[in-house]
Amino acid sequence: MGEPLKQPVLLDVQNLNINFLLKNGKVAKVVDDVSFSIYKGETVALVGESGSGKSITSLAIMGLLAVPPGEIAEGKIVLNGKNLLEYKQKELSKVRGNEISMIFQEPMTSLDPVFTIGNQLIEGIRRHQKISKKEAWHKAVLMLQEVGIANAEKVITEYPHQLSGGMRQRIMIAIAMANNPHLLIADEPTTALDVTVQAQILKLMLKMKEEHGSAILFITHDMSVVAETANRVMVMYAGQIVEEAPVRELFLNPKHPYTVALLNTMPSLEMDVERLPSIPGSVPPAYALPDGCRFAERCQFAMDTCRQIQPKVRLIKEEHKVRCHLFAEEGASVYVKQGSITPN
Repeated sequence: MGEPLKQPVLLDVQNLNINFLLKNGKVAKVVDDVSFSIYKGETVALVGESGSGKSITSLAIMGLLAVPPGEIAEGKIVLNGKNLLEYKQKELSKVRGNEISMIFQEPMTSLDPVFTIGNQLIEGIRRHQKISKKEAWHKAVLMLQEVGIANAEKVITEYPHQLSGGMRQRIMIAIAMANNPHLLIADEPTTALDVTVQAQILKLMLKMKEEHGSAILFITHDMSVVAETANRVMVMYAGQIVEEAPVRELFLNPKHPYTVALLNTMPSLEMDVERLPSIPGSVPPAYALPDGCRFAERCQFAMDTCRQIQPKVRLIKEEHKVRCHLFAEEGASVYVKQGSITPN
């Protein structure tokens, strides 16, 4: 993929903090001071292990966060200059599916099993467009053809259980793109698919983005998918964004030890090992976060400072930010050599 696109800002998330109140009275801080922007026409990847806060962030943007137990304690989510957190649910329902759409990880939990594909496509189209049922039906057929379904006239009359996983995911893309949204959020949309179908779906999503002029927020834990799709990458760990950079810069010059560890887990043709590398330990629970760096207990470069003081986000290069004490001093830098970080 190319470098980040220099277009107007479409989405601007500012200092987003999301808490969950647990049954035992504890508060889980699942998203902590997250800020980022997405430009028009750009594909941005949000990566990290399960439990890092990626999906919760996307649900907050969509206005689908369960409140309670969830709570947006602080922050702004600004789309086209409008703060969505100031909207009431009725106003948000006009934005969802129209200005913002989402493709979920498993289509079978998103598609209603008792309605045909046509009914589910037409409902979304007519909710946001003032057209007749006949016109909506015609547009639904065209959308199915656009996502590569040849026998669209037949598929539109079928139910989700009659279709394969790849076909259902194509249906989800058709539903998401039917109203030409400005922003498409894709939450692990290819996880349950085999590699051949995965490649087809990724290619289709990028094609639809170009044709409809949308931007994509791609949520995944698969770095190989990131390399294929993204202009820019944000790495999330334990509720915080720990590194952000253009995709090429991140893969060639990763800075945060967590990013390096993620890249080291990627298989390659040059590898001659019985087992792939893994990151020791696990993400700390959101209700018991450490005082210092949240990656410190898993980091081979951790210092005493790392365990005591939380690092700040620093701009170390144009469009390359990192949250790490290795960059705490002016002019400090590190480089990657054979999969490890070494201070200069």
